Amino acid sequence: MLDVRRWMGLIGRRLAPGLRVSRCPSVWVPVVAGVGGLVFAGAAFATPVSLMAQPTDDDGVVTLGELFDGAGQASGVRVALRTSPTVVLDAAQVQTVARRNGLDWANETGIRRIIVRQGGSGPVTAARTPSTASRGAATLEVLTYARSLATGETIQPEDIVWTTVQSHQAPADAADDAEAVIGLSARRPLRAGAAVRAADLTRPQIIARGDMVDVTYEAGGISLTLRARALEAATSGEPFRVQNIESGRTIEVVATEPGRALVGPAALSARTR
Repeated sequence: MLDVRRWMGLIGRRLAPGLRVSRCPSVWVPVVAGVGGLVFAGAAFATPVSLMAQPTDDDGVVTLGELFDGAGQASGVRVALRTSPTVVLDAAQVQTVARRNGLDWANETGIRRIIVRQGGSGPVTAARTPSTASRGAATLEVLTYARSLATGETIQPEDIVWTTVQSHQAPADAADDAEAVIGLSARRPLRAGAAVRAADLTRPQIIARGDMVDVTYEAGGISLTLRARALEAATSGEPFRVQNIESGRTIEVVATEPGRALVGPAALSARTR
């Protein structure tokens, strides 16, 4: 194995003052010598941390210390800005920021979104309803749009916030699960500040009218595919009509992904009920 001093010489560099070369059982690495132990320059030992049960933020700057117990020296690292009473963070992105700063969040429960609220507010995980009052009370919290959205736009974590409103202002079908809303598409133009309603949203369209579609029939180990043209738009798991390019025959299929659909027995399990 190549000695580090020889390697540093080959690339025209010298070891920085205070560094010496120490040999591990299988690899040469420069280390910092000093009282209290050795710190490996090329490797970082991540510190296990756990997500706060109810992350809150007081100054509009969300940091690792406000998200995780035991963040230590990484507590001040900025993760996001909160410009409204709440901010919804993508858990995978938070995990990446944590890892880059020496923290190991296992996310064993598979959380996908993290809701951080203004200091002193209530529950926070996206899959839970963070209302501070029942629907029979004077006020309650509902999901609202943080910005105006055009028809067809996909809801992102930053597009929705929890807002306290008078109970009579909350629509009966107001959405109460941020996790279920993120990733859906707007059926119509939506105004910033309006309550999120189930009727406002739909699954994203993956087939547009006029698209060419590969239609597959699968049964008993047999798979056949034909080309067809979509006669209408469809979302994932939604049935729609296509026209066989060769025969001109119109058949009903089920959309599975952009440009693809199923027909026959396999379509039944793919169909969203």
